[in-house]
Amino acid sequence: MHGLKAIVLAAGLVLAGGMAQAQTAPAAPEAVAATPADAPAATAPADAAAPAAAPAAATPADPTLNADGTPKTAPVPGIGMPVDKKMGVQPQVTALGASAARFHDYILLPIITAISIFVLILLGWTIVRYRRKANPVPSKTSHNTMIEIVWTAVPVLILAFIAWPSIALLAKQFKPAPDNAITIKAIGNQWYWSYEYPDHGGISITANMLKEKSEVQAGQRFRTDADGPRLLAVDNRIVVPVGVPVRLIATANDVIHSWAVPAFWIKMDAIPGRLNETSFTVEKPGVYFGQCSELCGARHAYMPIVVEAVEPAVFAQWIAAKGGTMPAANKPSSAAPAQPGSDAADDTATPANGTVPAGNDTVDATAAGATTNQAATGNTDQ
Repeated sequence: MHGLKAIVLAAGLVLAGGMAQAQTAPAAPEAVAATPADAPAATAPADAAAPAAAPAAATPADPTLNADGTPKTAPVPGIGMPVDKKMGVQPQVTALGASAARFHDYILLPIITAISIFVLILLGWTIVRYRRKANPVPSKTSHNTMIEIVWTAVPVLILAFIAWPSIALLAKQFKPAPDNAITIKAIGNQWYWSYEYPDHGGISITANMLKEKSEVQAGQRFRTDADGPRLLAVDNRIVVPVGVPVRLIATANDVIHSWAVPAFWIKMDAIPGRLNETSFTVEKPGVYFGQCSELCGARHAYMPIVVEAVEPAVFAQWIAAKGGTMPAANKPSSAAPAQPGSDAADDTATPANGTVPAGNDTVDATAAGATTNQAATGNTDQ
């Protein structure tokens, strides 16, 4: 019996050992096989994920705005804006405007003043000298050759004197922009302005008048002195570089508007279905204000224009902050063909942006409902 128990116990131990080996033996090859398989899996995804994990390039901050969204550059009182009780032309910041202001101040105004004083003196002398008491018997003279020659020749001489500077100024106003000018398209809507920069990736901007603090709800943006005068400040200024020619193309989506900035000596009608063009070069950094100068409807008085002129380097930063790109240097604008009579920097140059980059197509303002002012934030309920 003891021998039988010993045999059974030995057989049980052998059977238990075999089962344990059967359970543990495959684990060793699996662990060994897993090591080379896991090694590439641990390194390859890490290498592949490295580019995806790299942070995308952050959009540069707008160099014209503070962190809270207020403008860094505040307007200078009396520059680029109307002044209460002041007479005369606004200080000009373009060569064309300076020429026009000199023509007004030193030629037209003195001549008009002299003629007005002369006519006033002549009228007073006639009233006194030829009144009934002083001249009871009127003269029957019907003609005086010398007087007729004088009053014909003097106006002709005055007009001839004015003609040369007047025609020269007119020619400057209609001279085409240089081929290397940047192009801005101003679009009039009822009742706000929208802008496009076709040379810089098709940037689009909508500018609405800022309301007063008492006219907006809590938390909404309102006009401050840093934005500009009442009824002239906007939520989005357009930016132009100082010393660089600007081609302004004006049109409208609904009715006739007029893009006018007195400090630039610019007033250009914006007509639906038509492109009108003018040009200017701002010579001084600053903030300049204008208004729609064509009666365009009930809210005509709420279509201000604000242009901020900055240094070219700041302008490039502003373009980058808006998601645009700077065109190649010394290349004609791709938005408008070279025109006869323009000051072309390189007649053989090819357009900088001959092909519009994918993803930069601009949306026509009419698609957003120009009359509903969907993009507006400043005057929707004015």
